[in-house]
Amino acid sequence: MEDFTLEALGLAEAPRDHPLLYPGAWPADSALLDGDRLVPLPRDGRWHEDRAPVLAIGSNASPGQLRHKMAEFEITSPIPMVKARVTGVGVGVSAHVSRMGYVSASPFEAPDAVRELFVLWLDAEQLAVVDASEGVPLPNGNYGRAWLPVPEVRVELPGGRTLPGVHSYVNRHGVLHDGTGAPRTHPGQRELLTELLVGSARLRELFGVTPEEFVARARADRLLCEAGTRLFADEKRGTESGLERYVRGQQTGSPGTGSSLFPPLM
Repeated sequence: MEDFTLEALGLAEAPRDHPLLYPGAWPADSALLDGDRLVPLPRDGRWHEDRAPVLAIGSNASPGQLRHKMAEFEITSPIPMVKARVTGVGVGVSAHVSRMGYVSASPFEAPDAVRELFVLWLDAEQLAVVDASEGVPLPNGNYGRAWLPVPEVRVELPGGRTLPGVHSYVNRHGVLHDGTGAPRTHPGQRELLTELLVGSARLRELFGVTPEEFVARARADRLLCEAGTRLFADEKRGTESGLERYVRGQQTGSPGTGSSLFPPLM
């Protein structure tokens, strides 16, 4: 009998617990996250009914991270994770330091970019939990939830079906640029932190000289993370993602109670 547990599949570790592993391990293909197991999607094709499609850019595509987020609010309903071909979005670097101890990913407008990413199909309770984890309900939260429409962003599911749009979390601080003013891509946490620390003496003063020191100092230190975020702005490391225009004012329900503004359903 095949073992579908996250532990057996090598997908159990959450970046929240192991920041240098960010964005975490992703599944090889579409699947259904059901508690501690990642099982094949049901064949009846009804798994997306009454659910909202959310594009996973960073650790939201990590089953270990998703399980961690849902467990905080005792949400046990399964989550379909569908691997899709996405055109028009790049995976950039958020211009803020997360209290989880890492510098996370954020989407940016990239008309010619084509890559495989996961679409999460979330019910109202699950959407409220992920919204809360990204700071959407807070006026000073790090992310806003955007509806990215066709034709600007094209999401093609297995079998060739194209979605009319998809939700994604856009960083309210913008994204880091590559030195030329264009958004830089996220290379993985250890490589990213090494490059950022080498490039800024002031960042080293705050967070140390190695990725391990950065993580140890940043985790759960709100004031230090806010200082790091301000430093990105002071050193003019950030730029707009190009997706800000799609973020609208929203009110969402508390995790576990459902959302008061449910998005368009497919």
